[in-house]
Amino acid sequence: MKRFAAILFSSVICCMLSVGPGLAADLNLSVAASLRDAVTRIADDFAKKSPGIKLQKNFGASGALAKQIENGAPCDIYFSANTEWADYLKEKKLLDAGSIITLAFNELVFVGRPESRVKGLQDVVKLEKIAIGSPKSVPAGEYAMAALQKAGLVAQLEKKLVMAKDVRECLMYADRGEVSGAFVYKTDALMAQNVKVLFTVPQGLYPRVTYPAALTVSGGAKPEAAAFFTYLQSAQAKKVLANYGFAVK
Repeated sequence: MKRFAAILFSSVICCMLSVGPGLAADLNLSVAASLRDAVTRIADDFAKKSPGIKLQKNFGASGALAKQIENGAPCDIYFSANTEWADYLKEKKLLDAGSIITLAFNELVFVGRPESRVKGLQDVVKLEKIAIGSPKSVPAGEYAMAALQKAGLVAQLEKKLVMAKDVRECLMYADRGEVSGAFVYKTDALMAQNVKVLFTVPQGLYPRVTYPAALTVSGGAKPEAAAFFTYLQSAQAKKVLANYGFAVK
């Protein structure tokens, strides 16, 4: 019976995608800041196939977005930059638990001016100001702090850290020269204009950067949301993610 239900569900979704122009709905997406460009492109491609569906995108730190959803903000699909915030909403019974997928993976890097002599984590202590996403709500900051703690550098750096509201703000601070460097994702660094990747943070120092995505409970009741969620897992969507530097399965 479960197998039949799964097949039936897939068939319905395929039919919905093929007759996209007949659908009419507004969908609300809450998206981790580092996914901004990739998800925007994927949403635009989907909208061309289903012009009746309008995708409203809300970008920000994964934790901030999760709190917004908890407080009643409209959201049909949630994209996080770590598993913790997805688990948080799952425990609050705000996500359709059966829909949670791993969308993509990323890497943590450190960016700074091209002339910088920083070549590794130990060199960061020589810098004056370092941008990092607030670990309480920004996964990139949480990953960076985990790496600093494991490397035994927190005490030397805590007074030099400049907290940012999300990872894109970290990149902006570095690109403008307002800090000496910043911890960002590899995909963000590809968009920098005035800074470059000085080193990749060793993977052994922090958990792998994982992007879960899920339908919310309200989104799970919308066939249009299910259609877009299925499209997120398509070869076309994965190609977009890969083109923006994300690792996909």
